[in-house]
Amino acid sequence: MSILRPVAMAKVGLVGLKDDREALVSVLHDLGVVQVEPLGKEAAGLFEAEHGGESQRAVADELLRFRGLKSALPPVPDGRTRAFPTLGDVLAETRRVPIDEEVRALKVEEDRLLSERKALADTIELLRRFPFYTDRLEYLSGRNLLAFFGEAKPETYARLKTEVPEMSDALFLEEIRPELARFVLAVRTEHADTVSRLAQSRGTTLTAAPRLTGTPAEVLPKLDAERAAIETRLGEIRARLAAIAKDWYPTVAQLEEALAIESRKLEAWTRMGAGTRTFAIEGWAPRRELPALEAAVARASGGRAHLYEILTRERGPTLMDNPPGIRWYEFFIKFYALPQPDEWDPTLLFALVFPIFFGLMLGDMGYGLVILVISLWMIAGFPGAARLPRALKSVPRSVMSPWGMRSLAFTLVPGCAVAIGIGFVFNEFFGFHVLPFTLFEPRAGPGIAFLLKLAGFIGLALVSIGFALGALKEYFHGHLRPAAGKVAGIAFAWGVGLAGLSLLQHGTGSLVPSGANPVAGVYWALAIGGIVGLFVGEGGQGAMAIMEVVSHILSHTRLVGILLASVIFALVINTVFLANIGSGNVVNVVIAIVILIAGQLFNIVIGVFEPGIQGLRLMFVENFSKYYEGNGRPFRPFGSRRTFTTPVPIPASASPAAPPAPSRA
Repeated sequence: MSILRPVAMAKVGLVGLKDDREALVSVLHDLGVVQVEPLGKEAAGLFEAEHGGESQRAVADELLRFRGLKSALPPVPDGRTRAFPTLGDVLAETRRVPIDEEVRALKVEEDRLLSERKALADTIELLRRFPFYTDRLEYLSGRNLLAFFGEAKPETYARLKTEVPEMSDALFLEEIRPELARFVLAVRTEHADTVSRLAQSRGTTLTAAPRLTGTPAEVLPKLDAERAAIETRLGEIRARLAAIAKDWYPTVAQLEEALAIESRKLEAWTRMGAGTRTFAIEGWAPRRELPALEAAVARASGGRAHLYEILTRERGPTLMDNPPGIRWYEFFIKFYALPQPDEWDPTLLFALVFPIFFGLMLGDMGYGLVILVISLWMIAGFPGAARLPRALKSVPRSVMSPWGMRSLAFTLVPGCAVAIGIGFVFNEFFGFHVLPFTLFEPRAGPGIAFLLKLAGFIGLALVSIGFALGALKEYFHGHLRPAAGKVAGIAFAWGVGLAGLSLLQHGTGSLVPSGANPVAGVYWALAIGGIVGLFVGEGGQGAMAIMEVVSHILSHTRLVGILLASVIFALVINTVFLANIGSGNVVNVVIAIVILIAGQLFNIVIGVFEPGIQGLRLMFVENFSKYYEGNGRPFRPFGSRRTFTTPVPIPASASPAAPPAPSRA
């Protein structure tokens, strides 16, 4: 695990013999700790570009073949896995699978029958929707005649019926009901497109009459019999595919996965360099993994390969590895921007501060409990969600993936706990005072003044933390002048913050330095020294930095503003409810209940979004802007997730045989 910083990365190079290449690439793949990169300029000048050659084409062809087989067969996993020592073993095993022709023929027939079944079902449903047409169906088609079945609202049909004859000598057969008009429209072939476009512009869809012989009463039983025969044959096909799958699916799944892995290995070859008998590969790996990586390379090559670290100023990829619990908050950091590998990872700070912000702005036991229950329901996988209306299920999915909603729910749980605790102190339960005591009253003037001071000090603390992290970042990067500017920002923030607090408590006289008031000199020294330092560190941006510090501290007063807005809104809802519930008038009582439920639901929704959005803003803008650069690139290690295969263990004393791999002259 890595706290406050992304995992330290190192750029590594590997040089070995071509005879060991397949074994070494397999080791890199199975360890899954190296992000393979194109060769750098120095190495590229010593080696030629490598290509997959015939092996890559053979693997690609077989992978396409086995993916088709796997998708065609019904899954029959048996839980067994298999190891394939070399690429040659994989390709040799693929040639022992003889089911291609039969499976292909069965799937082609199945697809054809499914299309025929769909067409039959549509025709049967069409004829049964228009029972008023009882004449022979061949009357609806001819060399110069084309007929359509259509449905429309009665008023739309009436309009269409008056417009169509103006452009053609059309014939209508109809069945009109109060809610729907069904009709058969026959037109000359040359007028068919014009009539169809007119109907479409009126919101009416026309379906071409089926080309069949006989009356609907004669045709429908035949169509039903054809559909039943198709269903029978489809059952036979699926039974045969199931029988094939029982014998071959595990092997097909193993080979498909093995081929996908080999394909990825061969793709890595295109980033290598190759000499006559040697090859080279470069990439990024977590520094903590280097000892294990070096040992595995030595074992796989029998000591014939050399793994070394490349000294570079290049920024590598970013790997975040926070402790469990804290890790859920990486969701927000990645949403904002992935950190660079050589800067601070703010996930821990965010995980500590965001729940406090959220809980303070929510500040109600009832709202906290409701959001907590919903969050736990999301974490549990939405049990019972199938019974919800479709609209309620589709809206969240259109905003966020199930994984994203689950991550969000985990991050809201601590905030809900803070909200419940603060609601207990405030004696707030959906805006009602339900406890026999109130530890702190946020609605009164002294309470509001205290909360505003608290918010100011929270802002002062977080701005200072941001400047401190920024100063350390600049110092570690060797930028001493910007680091001094960040330290000056801390001094100015504390000077302004303490002076403002003294002004609020004791008036303007407290800002005049004197023998009786020496503390005021400290305020001025910090503020003036901070201003000078900001101009020295920030240059021409010093004036902007001064205003930014003040605005960022004051911005945290929104914590109190959102809290009071929620409290007052709940108070208004409850006051209206209580004023009408005891009126004795049934209408007023019903209205009062509706206002209470609708208002509280609205306040809960606001209680999720407003504290969440404003909490994110305070962290992203007021804190991150002091030290966070972002725009890192994610670490994508070379490797694959295995389900049906297992890697080949590396012998204690490896002496790999020459692999059947592509080679260059």
